[in-house]
Amino acid sequence: MKNVKDASSKHGEQILNQEDIDSRLVYRFFKKFIDKSLSLIAIIILSPIFLLISLLIKHEDNGPVFYVQKRVGRNGKLFNIYKFRSMIVNADQKIDKLVEKNEIDGAMFKIKNDPRITGVGKFLRKYSLDELPQLLNVLRGDMSLVGPRPPLEREVQKYTKYDMQRLMVTPGCSGLWQVSG
Repeated sequence: MKNVKDASSKHGEQILNQEDIDSRLVYRFFKKFIDKSLSLIAIIILSPIFLLISLLIKHEDNGPVFYVQKRVGRNGKLFNIYKFRSMIVNADQKIDKLVEKNEIDGAMFKIKNDPRITGVGKFLRKYSLDELPQLLNVLRGDMSLVGPRPPLEREVQKYTKYDMQRLMVTPGCSGLWQVSG
């Protein structure tokens, strides 16, 4: 692989080379062009669904429609990620009480039957509709349509050298986890 070089890590993992990634200017130009074009088209086509989801969220508990969260992007740059709110208001403040129920090893946090998820949120998550506003992130250039999911700052603090490779590329709306089921 052109973008991979051998590393002297204890597990013999392959480490990406940032210079090789950055030198692929034509590829990056067309990827960004396609990402932005497709996201703009999708936003226009899906705008009635955006409106319907917004009304359902607002009707359920009169809270904010969007959830905005700081995430870590390419080269460690922080950006705001946008999602339809699928949890109760102030759900982030309740995470400390649920940490022991985390079902994933490592830096990420996930609970299968998270009690903070709203009724509308369950439906949105089941069909990944809560992720649709990330098309705005793609349009802004913070994200790509395909790439590793953008981590939280607290997750990056637990990253190994191998994991840090994820920050060498633009994060995506759809990553390995989503396409793997």
